[in-house]
Amino acid sequence: MTMKQPKTFAHLKNGEKLARQTVIIQAAERVFAVKPFNKVNIRDIAKEAGISHASIYRYFPDQQSLFIEAFLQGAKEITLTLEGLIEEAKIPDIIKISDAYTTYLMDNDQYFRMMTHFMLDGSLSPEKIEKLNAAERQIFDQFDKLFRKMNCPEPVRLLSHAFFAALNGVLITFRNYPGRTSKAVRRHMLNIARIIAGSFGK
Repeated sequence: MTMKQPKTFAHLKNGEKLARQTVIIQAAERVFAVKPFNKVNIRDIAKEAGISHASIYRYFPDQQSLFIEAFLQGAKEITLTLEGLIEEAKIPDIIKISDAYTTYLMDNDQYFRMMTHFMLDGSLSPEKIEKLNAAERQIFDQFDKLFRKMNCPEPVRLLSHAFFAALNGVLITFRNYPGRTSKAVRRHMLNIARIIAGSFGK
């Protein structure tokens, strides 16, 4: 099977602004996947997209805006994954939901690093903060559905906040656990996340 080559601007017609923005975002995602988030700059992304770094600013006002748009793509993916698992089951398996969320962020570490960076960044404008909050609310909405299907008492949003914080806490605490192989760390984080999920399922 022939792998599709990543798109660059050479494949696009002039004037396709939305398509060009998508190419830039996809290039950013590829760079984030192989380079630490805090080490990436606009020149890295421009090189991956096949354009000059100055051209990126025609489509994104600043570096932070581009990074946020790249993060939103990952947030959308995990939201759709959770939605599929929760909608298909009469009573969803909270362990399966925990596994899906934790595994996605372990497999896509660039999104997790972006998420924690933006959560701690005090320099974001209100508009950018609202974009990030909206993405988080979509994840919370899926957890709300989960807890309602489990017949948990209202307000379930508090449970969703606690579940989200607990799972992210596992990743923050153990993702760089010293003295263990990456496979052992993944197994350890999944096991802890399952214990947490089990406590919510009681």
